[in-house]
Amino acid sequence: MSFSHRQYSAADRALIALNQALAVSLGPASPAQLTSPAATLPEPALDESARRHAAGLMRVNHAGEVSAQALYLGQAAVARSDKVRDHLLEAAREEADHLAWCAERLQQLDSRPSLFNPLWYAGSYALGAAAGLLSDRLSLGFVVETERQVEAHLGDHLQRLPAADARSRAIVSQMQADEARHGEEAAEAGAAALPEPAPRVMQALANVMRTIAYRL
Repeated sequence: MSFSHRQYSAADRALIALNQALAVSLGPASPAQLTSPAATLPEPALDESARRHAAGLMRVNHAGEVSAQALYLGQAAVARSDKVRDHLLEAAREEADHLAWCAERLQQLDSRPSLFNPLWYAGSYALGAAAGLLSDRLSLGFVVETERQVEAHLGDHLQRLPAADARSRAIVSQMQADEARHGEEAAEAGAAALPEPAPRVMQALANVMRTIAYRL
């Protein structure tokens, strides 16, 4: 998926945004530009309970990557600065690799993405656009807080994934490192700290998504 930015009419931008929403939330994941960290690892022998649990966690991570795409694209759509927009679109490109890795891992676990991906996408796009409309600095602050929470969530998944599932663990570990870097880059780009209660509201919404996506 291309994230290049040009001058488009309002109708063009709306159609592009709709196409991106459908592609990310309902379509097959675009091929990753970077090889999955799990590519060279053997498929583990998991019993049915462990396989379902790993699939549930990776479905949550896939839903999180759908949301990440929507957040970044929503923010980029209303960014005032070309520099900030380019930063957000580059982060979205990297998140697209995460999405492809998670989609591939779900297939390997004989599972599927969340049935609510269109909802996660729509809600996240709206949140991203709302943050971006406030200011570029607050938009970057939203990135910092999002990535801080995601980094912690992925760390929790590394504790909860079956020890034998080296493939899922490799993917989650690389994603965690990338998310930490995204947050650091946003901070260096001039992010402003989000005021309360925004971080707590973000955490509560993420908890709802994780609870539902684990099963559905």
